[in-house]
Amino acid sequence: MLYGRNLDCVCDTPEGLVHSVYTVRPDRLQSWQDALPAPQAAYLRATGFTAKAGQISLLPDKEGLAGAVLGLGSETGPHVFGALPGALPPGTVWRMAAEVEDPAAFVLGFCMGAYRFRPLKTDTSPASARLLVDNITRISPEIARSLSAAKAAWLVRDLINTPANLLGPAELAFHAAEILTAAGAHANVIGGDRVMENYPALHAVGRGSDREPAVLVARWRAPTAPEDAPIISICGKGVCFDTGGYDLKPPGNMLRMKKDMGGAAISLGLACMIIEAELPCRLELRLGCVENMVSGNAMRPLDVLKTRKGLSVEVGNTDAEGRLVLCDLLAEACESNPQILLDFATLTGAARTALGPDIAALFSNDDALAGHFLAAGVCIHDPVWRLPLWDGYNYWLDCDTADLNNVTEKSYAGALVAALFLQRFVSPGASWAHFDVYGWNDASRPGRPAGGEATAMRAAFEGLRRMLAARTKL
Repeated sequence: MLYGRNLDCVCDTPEGLVHSVYTVRPDRLQSWQDALPAPQAAYLRATGFTAKAGQISLLPDKEGLAGAVLGLGSETGPHVFGALPGALPPGTVWRMAAEVEDPAAFVLGFCMGAYRFRPLKTDTSPASARLLVDNITRISPEIARSLSAAKAAWLVRDLINTPANLLGPAELAFHAAEILTAAGAHANVIGGDRVMENYPALHAVGRGSDREPAVLVARWRAPTAPEDAPIISICGKGVCFDTGGYDLKPPGNMLRMKKDMGGAAISLGLACMIIEAELPCRLELRLGCVENMVSGNAMRPLDVLKTRKGLSVEVGNTDAEGRLVLCDLLAEACESNPQILLDFATLTGAARTALGPDIAALFSNDDALAGHFLAAGVCIHDPVWRLPLWDGYNYWLDCDTADLNNVTEKSYAGALVAALFLQRFVSPGASWAHFDVYGWNDASRPGRPAGGEATAMRAAFEGLRRMLAARTKL
């Protein structure tokens, strides 16, 4: 593995006794129980095991523990398997039974459910249960992708969960650079006056903080990719803490604002997955790392800002800062004429009002590109939903003082308006997709512990993988 901390929930060699985990659906429960030793079948019946989704029962024998069974109900996808790590005895080692119907989903779900953010706790609890993945260097491509996705998701979750006093703009940018350099990319952190010169709108957002803004720019080309391989360019919003600026957020709305760098974290995780899979492309990654704070040097309402593209922007609301961070990154990304341009951002509450926390809002100027991500999201259970880039609302951003405002006076379609603002900084003809994500689980569920989440990362990777595979076959 190339990045982040180790998946300590997985091992590749047996360590002591290894137990089997079985999975069963309600319509197969009777026949499956009939094949068990009579005492185990009687135990399951006596304890009310019905194979509903997430229901787990340990199987006893005369030596103590014989195995475990997980009910699947009608669930598909990886999340149901996330119930296992918390229910299996700490310190035990497990392998999938041979009849598990989707081994790749099992591995991904187990790893996603095993995640815990513990670095700031004096935690003396015993090690959690682990999953044995035999011959980890010769596993199937599907399981390899599951392990890569889990590793990237742990990285994303760790970054989002880290308190803002420990992860400022410089820390985020340099940590990303360290990870990418170790993975074989060329990474550069831009700071100081160079940020002001090259990313003026982004700098205006970050100048109110004592912690200066920074921009990470990284490039990588697959070892087998030709010099003219397609360019995939990814931009991420990395607002390490967002007070709202002078349009100050209420205290309750500020509590989770350490997660406002979730777009940058997801972009980094996606880049790591692309590099580990050696997708046949040239990759460019840009992370805009800032804090939106209140000070004598902070931007004010109705300030007019320069941008890298040359457009002037009036600040109608200082709490609409994410689009100001991304606009300079998108403008620079377009200078390389990428075949695919993506951005990820925890951008609007309006997207959450429309779709809730689990579904990323997708905006795109390319129907085929959007279609790939939508299909991939359904296939791998990482849903995205397309919302329109409705040109009829573009005039809402018109402004008498500058080329455009960063918000509209209208009280609706906030996610759409934010996407239309970003589109102004995307070159005509560029195939672009914008993901407005939540990046957070409000409460713990199987496979989705409370805290940071890599929303839409797996859908984006799978969509890119399929597109590049199809291109290679042409």
